[in-house]
Amino acid sequence: MKLSKNYTRISWDNYFKKITEDVSQRSNCLTRQCGAILIKEKMIISTGYNGTPKGVKNCFKGGCPRCNDSKIKSGEALDRCICVHAEENAIIQAAYHGMSTKDATLYTIYCPCIFCAKSIVNAGIKEVIYFDDYYQMDSLSRKMFTSSGVKVRKFNGS
Repeated sequence: MKLSKNYTRISWDNYFKKITEDVSQRSNCLTRQCGAILIKEKMIISTGYNGTPKGVKNCFKGGCPRCNDSKIKSGEALDRCICVHAEENAIIQAAYHGMSTKDATLYTIYCPCIFCAKSIVNAGIKEVIYFDDYYQMDSLSRKMFTSSGVKVRKFNGS
């Protein structure tokens, strides 16, 4: 089959964005679905989505007290949440399966919170590409990424 001269392939960022969005569909969080993937040399080494730890009842079955309390507003009572963030799960799954995260790139739906930022820095991840803003990406997270040499950019869709 001969391809048209006008044939173009999607960019690597668009490719990994679509996969990250698919991974987020596995989330069992009642409030926000997030996915993350770790990439090395243009290959996926790990995926993660937010939800309860292995063996713990899923949020939609009543597993997380915070997710199941309708009175709690976004960003409040995070100490009551038992869920693991997508970024953390991607890092944990890589470690569980013996994959090094050193110099990897992390694609994630939302810009990382301060808790995930610490894990990203310590995991040796070199770049974070996120698709949507999240209120918890504060100046402390940004400063931590900058001082540790982790590149962070919001995907602009092109």
